[in-house]
Amino acid sequence: MSTQDKVIAIIAEQAVLEPSDVTLDSTLEDLGIDSLGLVESIFAIEEEFDISIPFNANEPGKSDFDISTVAAIVAGIDKLILEKA
Repeated sequence: MSTQDKVIAIIAEQAVLEPSDVTLDSTLEDLGIDSLGLVESIFAIEEEFDISIPFNANEPGKSDFDISTVAAIVAGIDKLILEKA
């Protein structure tokens, strides 16, 4: 399973949706994910990929990690995986 597929599965689970309902252009807001769901998604992603996402839930606008769309999240995770390797 690719990074993209895993991220979509995690986000879909948090949004209580089917993975097919989550597109790369979807925003977390579009999917109905609130701030708590965002934090839970980040924890699940960190655990799945064994990475640490530089994200401050109290100040999401000041984070270097782009959470604007599912595609941005996937790209950020791929970058963190490469940096860790």
